Amino acid sequence: MNGTRVLVLNSGSSSVKYQLLDMRDSSRLAVGLVERIGEETSRLKHTPLANGGKAREQTGPIADHEAALKAVAEELGKDGLGLDSPELAAIGHRVVHGGKQFTEPTVIDERVLAEIERLIPVAPLHNPANLTGIRTAQALRPDLPQVAVFDTAFHTTMPESAARYAIDVETADEHRIRRYGFHGTSHAYVSRATARLLGKDPSEVNVIVLHLGNGASASAVRAGRCVDTSMGLTPLEGLVMGTRSGDLDPAVIFHLARVGGLSMDEIDTLLNKKSGLIGLCGDNDMREIRRRVDEGDERARLAFDIYIHRLRKYIGAYYAVLGRVDAIAFTAGVGENSAPVREAAVAGLEGLGLAVDAERNGARSDEPRLVSPEGARVAVAVVPTDEELEIATQTYALVGSPEAPVGGSQALN
Repeated sequence: MNGTRVLVLNSGSSSVKYQLLDMRDSSRLAVGLVERIGEETSRLKHTPLANGGKAREQTGPIADHEAALKAVAEELGKDGLGLDSPELAAIGHRVVHGGKQFTEPTVIDERVLAEIERLIPVAPLHNPANLTGIRTAQALRPDLPQVAVFDTAFHTTMPESAARYAIDVETADEHRIRRYGFHGTSHAYVSRATARLLGKDPSEVNVIVLHLGNGASASAVRAGRCVDTSMGLTPLEGLVMGTRSGDLDPAVIFHLARVGGLSMDEIDTLLNKKSGLIGLCGDNDMREIRRRVDEGDERARLAFDIYIHRLRKYIGAYYAVLGRVDAIAFTAGVGENSAPVREAAVAGLEGLGLAVDAERNGARSDEPRLVSPEGARVAVAVVPTDEELEIATQTYALVGSPEAPVGGSQALN
């Protein structure tokens, strides 16, 4: 392998996010987004980061993912960073669902593609788009290693006692019903970065990671390995999120169907898109909710209190799961930027060794930092996540390794 660059692709149903990184120093050479693919109002925003390049935008119809990636390649080429460059070592793809089979990043071949496709029933919104991005990139550079990095992989270390639901085993196995967890790339990155912040090896540290964005999840990480996480079969379970309900009594679904007369599709839409913060108060932006709280809006206050109540329950639960906690790490949009959320989440938990220092917590920074008081028994950290760097790092390590699991030979079982 001569190249040192990795292109990271995150393909959605109508979008492609991308970053090009140089793995010699983990620097970003270019970032961009193609959105509204398939519409007349498609938009590509490309920003070259080397040598002070300026952002460029183009609008107009982009018919499909193939056209989108060709447009991306053209923009990269304008900066001397094209897909035909010998410096490009691999393309790393974010794939949301890898089931039980994929426990690590995997070089993609037809067998791997078939398994990702077989998992579509448990990830109908994400895996099809991920597959489209992979196949399009393969067509553009069939000679280049393409690596799948799975959101679920980090959570495959959960013990069966955490991963299984208490339903009939045969039924669960037949329909692949178990807790898979998501945001794994972020949880992996942040748990390791937190250990570095403490000056320790990940194998020495127990961390509760709180990934709080519009989607939100918690994980309990013991010695670098996930032992529990809040999301389950789908990203619906767990914390209160921007538009998702998180945990609720399953019988609510039966009640809505039998008494409310809602269809399964209507219930699905309700719980995934019209619940959480937006269902409680009409807003899913924590900044706006906090503004309303400060103005005395009771509906916003209740939404915030419910959000924090659920968050604190998971902190307590994962403290019990781990037995010893060295740090709690807040990450993602809300976790990194909302001091009131961090303060409220640990308020009253001083008996567990948890507290934040008001001045540290209120200070703004893009760097990993501690916001707990000096000498605190449990560190409270803010660690900006970097999923693209994590995907690039895993991809580059894999294609440069003589033990690389080409065709998933180590990941499929």
